[in-house]
Amino acid sequence: MAALENKSLELQKAAKRKKRVFNIFQTILAVIVTLIMLFPMYWMVISSLKSQEEILLSLPTLWPKEFHFENYLNVFNRMNFGKYYFNTIIMTAGILISQMVTGIFAAYGFSKGKFKGKETVFLIVLGALMIPIQVTFIPIYMMCANWGLKDTFLGLILPEAVSPYYIFMLRQTFMAIDDSYIEAARMDGLGRIGIITRILAPMCKSTMFTVTLVTFTNGWNSYFWPKIIAMGENRRVLTIGLAQLKNTFAGMETMNNHEVMAGAVLAILPVVILFFIFQKYMLTGYSKAAMK
Repeated sequence: MAALENKSLELQKAAKRKKRVFNIFQTILAVIVTLIMLFPMYWMVISSLKSQEEILLSLPTLWPKEFHFENYLNVFNRMNFGKYYFNTIIMTAGILISQMVTGIFAAYGFSKGKFKGKETVFLIVLGALMIPIQVTFIPIYMMCANWGLKDTFLGLILPEAVSPYYIFMLRQTFMAIDDSYIEAARMDGLGRIGIITRILAPMCKSTMFTVTLVTFTNGWNSYFWPKIIAMGENRRVLTIGLAQLKNTFAGMETMNNHEVMAGAVLAILPVVILFFIFQKYMLTGYSKAAMK
């Protein structure tokens, strides 16, 4: 009897040792993957604080020999970077609001609505996810040009006003909500708009945060369409401004990689801040959308 107890204790100790080794290995792997993912961002930040001469050294330095915070001031002095920031905020906010409105109501129709051909229409919406804007930008550009939308905020926003991804994510989440909530709301006198805004949307807060952050990131980092439709300085956005910042030194003996890095840090800062604030909502939102 004592021998069996000793053997059982030995097996438990061995299992604990294996679990401890596995946890250590898992932690080390997580740290390595995290460092690999964060290193490009770290390199961008420290490069933005270096001089151009230090950036071009044959042996790269992992820490600036001398900090040059004036690189950030030079970005604003060399180009109208504040204007680009303002234009990007207006464009991103317009895209975000329009996709939110169209996405919520379309998702409600595809999840809780009843109409002929609903599944077929939804498959068409999903098909739009596989078509990049590079395929459709010519007819879209011609329409915007005919409507006088070139070099306007409306021209920047309108082609991105509807998002198949937004509709898909919200539709999946709405389908997971029991219809009894909707029936109870109707008995209380709520109409469709009230059901959507006061019942469904609050119950899908995590998914709303997720798709909103993804939409914000895509709008903020948009380059191809703003490059085509924004012809002048007045509607230029950050991504185009960064390209122009690099081109200001084209053909010259010196370069401004340090200032380009500083501009890139300023450009991604809002996205990074929002991600760290709402990352827990993103994980919850993706898991809920995958349940249905």
